Amino acid sequence: MRLPTLAILVGTMLLAPWLTAAGGPNIIFVLSDDQRYDSLSLTGNAVTQTPNLDRLANEGVFFTQAFVTSPICGPSRANFLTGQWERKNRIGFTSVSTHFISEKVFEDSFLMKLKKAGYSTAFIGKHHTKIGDRSNTPLKKNIDFCYIKEGHLGFHLDKHPVFSNLKHKTQIEGLFEATEAYLKLAGETDYFFENADKSLENCLKRRDPDKPFCAWINFNLPHAASIGGMGSRPDDPEIYSELYADQIDRIALPDDYPVEIPFPAEVFKEDDLMGYYRTKNRNALLDTKLKMSRAVFAIDRFIGELRKLLAEIGEDDNTIIIFTSDNGLLLGEHGLGGKTFLHEDSVHVPLIIYSPFFAENRRDQRSEALVVGQDVSATILDLCGVERPASYQGRSLRPLIEGRATDWRKDIFLENLFTDQGYPRMEAVRGGQFKYIRYFRKDLDRLKYLPDASISGEQPIYEELFDLKKDPGEKNNLAGHPEYASLLKQHRARCQQLVEDLAGSEE
Repeated sequence: MRLPTLAILVGTMLLAPWLTAAGGPNIIFVLSDDQRYDSLSLTGNAVTQTPNLDRLANEGVFFTQAFVTSPICGPSRANFLTGQWERKNRIGFTSVSTHFISEKVFEDSFLMKLKKAGYSTAFIGKHHTKIGDRSNTPLKKNIDFCYIKEGHLGFHLDKHPVFSNLKHKTQIEGLFEATEAYLKLAGETDYFFENADKSLENCLKRRDPDKPFCAWINFNLPHAASIGGMGSRPDDPEIYSELYADQIDRIALPDDYPVEIPFPAEVFKEDDLMGYYRTKNRNALLDTKLKMSRAVFAIDRFIGELRKLLAEIGEDDNTIIIFTSDNGLLLGEHGLGGKTFLHEDSVHVPLIIYSPFFAENRRDQRSEALVVGQDVSATILDLCGVERPASYQGRSLRPLIEGRATDWRKDIFLENLFTDQGYPRMEAVRGGQFKYIRYFRKDLDRLKYLPDASISGEQPIYEELFDLKKDPGEKNNLAGHPEYASLLKQHRARCQQLVEDLAGSEE
């Protein structure tokens, strides 16, 4: 067992600055899928109980204003991998953009930077971004424990050969089993390696106990694509069929539900929504929200079991845990379902950073700074004493964690370039009080990838301006109000400035 080496605190700092990554902290990054900000008991959910995530936040730092800037699975995950906005990395879904993360760019990912710094690395669960080629060769060749499936996992994992060595067939429990196989040393989990599918040959190296480790665990829950079979088998854990069944009348629906979609048809209409994201059927929506609550509870239980496992193997006092989601989800708000839209329900996510090295006066902190998914990559490297690549546009959250004065961003740029499934192209700037969103004509961009269009002069056909302090539900569009004309003009200019700056250089 590798003995902890980071027991020394310097002032209020969590890591001694002279320590190298080779003797640095472990990192576990847990990324859920389509998990809304309001999905935790910590954030006011009346039904879902999340005691382990609440505890993690209370022992660490909870970022109340955390956002993903490309709120849909593949592009959002690419942003975590590259530390960049999509407008810079140009990594959309390959079905539309045809772009892969290059091997050179992958070399700058936090996983590879830590591997080069002496870390054992693991990548577990859902993968939704092509790296290098269609077979993700650089990922499988370089990550020590690469146990992934591309695209949706589904609720039951045994339909995929790659997961055939698991005893647990349900997603959360199966991915915990894989995490346990990676973290534990030879003995109890030998079956996992011995029975692995042939496609995983050379992909599953045991953890070196003499190295720190970085494990990125990716769920495909509470995503709607993975809740369909929930609780349908006799051996599924009971929570997936019974939990919260007596509380369905407490599940909240949007105010004034059902709400009409506010956009002109040239931007978006209800028929454009994919079937499983339509929200006008009340009973179906309640059932979706009930199943998502069960999935979030299971994720919370994963966090609790993970912390017990870390204590069991003697790594709990040397492991930083980071938790967030790849995007939120609209569940009837604005008459919409799904993601990609740049409203708060879609872009606002929970973000928790816990470290056993936090000074006592830095625990149980709530930061209201505007932070983004790209900041997670920079923060992981900073907490491990590894230099952030110049290509990163995200910034380390370490000054915020430490409570140091810092010149932090005052607004963030949000975007959607995914033009499949009826979604419109959108761009937004979100500040501390106001949010501006602009939309482009859908008949000009179906199944096209157009990151340069607005930079080259294409004009939006619809705009929204919201005062988030007075109108947190974004119901009152101020864009057409004469008294807000000057503010609207300022936000138009700022949005254009951000899209151009982020496309061309680091933040």
